[in-house]
Amino acid sequence: MITRNASFMLMAGFAAAQLLSAAPTLAQAAAPVKFASLKGDATKGATDFAVCKACHGVDGKNKIGPHLNGVVGRTSGTVEGFRYSDANKKGHLVWTPEVLFNYLENPRKMVPGTYMTYAGMADPQKRANIIAYLGTQK
Repeated sequence: MITRNASFMLMAGFAAAQLLSAAPTLAQAAAPVKFASLKGDATKGATDFAVCKACHGVDGKNKIGPHLNGVVGRTSGTVEGFRYSDANKKGHLVWTPEVLFNYLENPRKMVPGTYMTYAGMADPQKRANIIAYLGTQK
């Protein structure tokens, strides 16, 4: 005799199996977007940078995070007067556009131990736009 709960469990298991069989395999999953395949728009980047402004400025002044003037090409953990995490100081990352692109997707994954609490930006075009904008902020 199948109880009501057992019947529900069987139906739920069947539905889950149907969903899993319809899911793409890893080989079918979309390849990650490469920075080189995108053209950043600095004007749009100025707007997209709005999510960064609460912690970072481009006026040469440190806020919760370091200022981002001249960040493209700079080594991580080197802004004078800013207290960095050991992870950022010892990481010695050079903030190339490609490194920034990957970092902005998930900062804590790329630099475990960073003080930056921002979860990241999934949209690759917005990341490219922000990097183009930051490239204009000397």
